[in-house]
Amino acid sequence: MLPLDRLEQLRRRYTELDDLMCRPDVLGDRHRLAKLNKERSEIEPIVQHFGRYRDVLRKIEEDHAALADPELKELAELEIPELNQERSSLESSIQLLLLPSDPNDKKNTILEIRSGEGGEEAALFAADLFRMYGRYAETVGWGVEILSSSESTTGGYKEVIALVTGKDVYSQLRFEGGVHRVQRVPATETQGRIHTSTATVAVLPEAEDFDVVLDEKDLEFSIAASGGPGGQGVNTTNSAVQILHKPSGMIVKCQDERSQLKNKAKALKVLKSRLLDIEREKREAAEAKERKSMVSTGERSQKIRTYNYPQNRVTDHRIRLTLNKLDRVVGGDLADLINSLRSHRQAELLHAVGAGEAPKVLGGDDEA
Repeated sequence: MLPLDRLEQLRRRYTELDDLMCRPDVLGDRHRLAKLNKERSEIEPIVQHFGRYRDVLRKIEEDHAALADPELKELAELEIPELNQERSSLESSIQLLLLPSDPNDKKNTILEIRSGEGGEEAALFAADLFRMYGRYAETVGWGVEILSSSESTTGGYKEVIALVTGKDVYSQLRFEGGVHRVQRVPATETQGRIHTSTATVAVLPEAEDFDVVLDEKDLEFSIAASGGPGGQGVNTTNSAVQILHKPSGMIVKCQDERSQLKNKAKALKVLKSRLLDIEREKREAAEAKERKSMVSTGERSQKIRTYNYPQNRVTDHRIRLTLNKLDRVVGGDLADLINSLRSHRQAELLHAVGAGEAPKVLGGDDEA
């Protein structure tokens, strides 16, 4: 059942916002106008769907009344099933639109990928993952900027940190965080044996200046010459910036830019996003402990996905989804995985809202 009273309140508020945004005192206040416009844009899809829903209900009622008219009965009998189907579809859409949204969903994202178990092969896998996300970003019109990187001797990544910018980045990538496992024959393997390696992915919403306020006395800055693998044309100027956040002990280093100021800005961006993510995890952990209904966690230590090259198969263990198109997935075709994970999350939210519970956090498991 739809919460009709709440939908009516939103419809009235939408009309009120239209009136407010036409008033001279509001038009002259840029900040207030932007705030009202943001609120209007957020509830507009719900109001539009509800308007169509009311029209459909009215037509269904009229068609049922027309069944008593011999001249209109046949037409009404044809229309009623179609209208009932549209009503059901609108109800589902409205329920999804009414679900609580994560305030971070529309934010840009700090994407961190690190090699795990497997030595050089793990570093190559980390590079493959970074290319995979980069190619997906191209298909949806996102931008990717490397903030910091550490290459291995074979051309892989020990660590790469990037800023991904665009529309709804965090809402699409948020479930990519965790341990990714690869099963394949390394290029250096002479006997054709399959090796298993891992890489970790962290997905952090980009922190705004007002999200995290840093006290200068809590920060310790260090400047050093940038370095890189193999003595290749690396930056040897004293531009690498390392920041120690004393209260947490967290250290962030950026060296990719030749400008010390740019490296400092990038390092601060990463630090703020990591601190914001820590606060989010603390909040979710406290909520989970309170309700005692969370059966799985979103800890990054859990394996979430396996990429099996010999079988051209990728499996997401959290939703037990297997796709036999690994070649396309690593080429950037992530739509099926991302959409399935988001749909699963929506189903959990709907179930939790219907049961009066807080939703579970999507996590991994130990299935192969």
